[in-house]
Amino acid sequence: MSTAAAPPTADPGSPQAPVVVVGAGLGGLAVALHLAAQMPVVVLAKRELDESATAWAQGGIVGVLGSDDSIASHVRDTQDAGAGIVDEHTARFIAENSAAAVRWLVEAGVPFSEDADGPLGLHLTREGGHAVRRIAHAADATGKAIHDTLLQRARAHPNITLRERWMAVDVITSRHLRRSEPTRCYGVYALDMDHRRVETLAARAVVLATGGVGKVYRYTSNPDTATGDGIAMAWRAGCRVGNMEFIQFHPTCLYHPQERSLLITEALRGEGAHLTLPSTGPGDPGGTRFMAAHDARLELAPRDIVARAIDFEMKKHGLDHVWLDARPIVAEKGEAFLREHFPTIHARCLKLGIDIVTQPIPVVPAAHYTCGGVVTDLDGRTDLPGLYAVGETTYTGLHGANRLASNSLLECVVLGRTCAERILADPAPAAGPLPAWDESQVEDADEQVVIAHNWDELRLLMWNYVGIVRTTKRLERALHRIKLLRSETLEYYAHFRVNRDLLELRNLVMCAELIVQSALRRHESRGLHYSRDFPATLPVSFPTVLTRRARSRNAAADDAE
Repeated sequence: MSTAAAPPTADPGSPQAPVVVVGAGLGGLAVALHLAAQMPVVVLAKRELDESATAWAQGGIVGVLGSDDSIASHVRDTQDAGAGIVDEHTARFIAENSAAAVRWLVEAGVPFSEDADGPLGLHLTREGGHAVRRIAHAADATGKAIHDTLLQRARAHPNITLRERWMAVDVITSRHLRRSEPTRCYGVYALDMDHRRVETLAARAVVLATGGVGKVYRYTSNPDTATGDGIAMAWRAGCRVGNMEFIQFHPTCLYHPQERSLLITEALRGEGAHLTLPSTGPGDPGGTRFMAAHDARLELAPRDIVARAIDFEMKKHGLDHVWLDARPIVAEKGEAFLREHFPTIHARCLKLGIDIVTQPIPVVPAAHYTCGGVVTDLDGRTDLPGLYAVGETTYTGLHGANRLASNSLLECVVLGRTCAERILADPAPAAGPLPAWDESQVEDADEQVVIAHNWDELRLLMWNYVGIVRTTKRLERALHRIKLLRSETLEYYAHFRVNRDLLELRNLVMCAELIVQSALRRHESRGLHYSRDFPATLPVSFPTVLTRRARSRNAAADDAE
């Protein structure tokens, strides 16, 4: 493994040309580790290597392992959560490969929580929407355990180069070479933030594994890296995107001024925690459960239903949060069980003055997962030859209108392997030297406050107008303002040298527009998309797929590939 910024390969067809993986989360690392035995891989991390959404995942990873479980049951639960527009072939493929995915992680050394009587010696938990216990986990910090293990393996591999603080700007396509040929991908332009220069990275293939777009909202459980970079880059390169209207809001993020992004895992509800109301006025001590009024499955209903129920109760009673009460777990299974299975949440809440053994946890919904993304097949192929994508960046049909809990890590592992296998099978491109990044017409930025202001305005309007409950009027207002913000951002991009904040804003405004355009096309309420103007669910529905219009060679800077 090397972290040095070695001179980039000039020719993507060279035998030395690596596969460039943009993103160092689970999807990116899975692809890299499966490829590295046969070809060099460069992994770009926008920030430090341990700052990925994977490392923040608490719950676990699905594995159809138990004797009381079946492929059909997992597929059925995925379809039920996905509200009628899950691709059954995709769901079945993922379920059929789930046991192998968990075994691969076990063999890699991931320290899952153990149970001598469990399948593979693992303790399996249950989360909302699952019929049985099928979630392998590492206490309440599964993502970190998986990410730390795979990152250690990647660091030790001589064929994997890890580059921290490198942010991809755009994929390099045939248009950059000014060739009249079928468009394909030949590499990426990437900003080396430490040296403040954009490098040309030629690649045998490029894999986008940048995660979702949670930071487009004011409140999110996502890390600061979740700015939709891969989705925006693929769209600019001409790829289709699908189901961008379906943004999952996790029902329970901690409500505390000192901790705005702490997700309170769904597994707490799976083990018996209750959602209750705080005091709503004089004579009301609080503690009243409310989920029975919204769904027969109570706290184990799918996330979209739980998030909408919390949002409804907060608006009805004028509350800024509700409570998640773990004391029923203590009463049934003991304090030691709670501490053993949820040590991270217990410790972090205790640090903030909340003892979850004796006190309810104040929680609110927050943007959590992007169920749509770049359209790919089960081998990670996008519409652009040479460009692949995996994980939350993609739309594969698995999640439909709402993701089933703990299917996301599974998708990364299963399709990370198939993506690597496809890259190994596909021929290398023939391109020749690639053009360098051109900064001859730009200068250093003079007013960074423009970026900060537009970023804040975008996130607030998305939260207020394109959140858990939507209306056509709100969406139209949001779209009008987003287009103005995008125009301002592109003007700034065209005249000043790029930096991370500018590039992230450029990507966020693009993704925000895709979300709103997709939402306006769905004239019903389904899964994560709830519209007051179209509250009914249509008997038949289809995914929302956006396709770019043909562009001229004189297109604006943000449209040029």
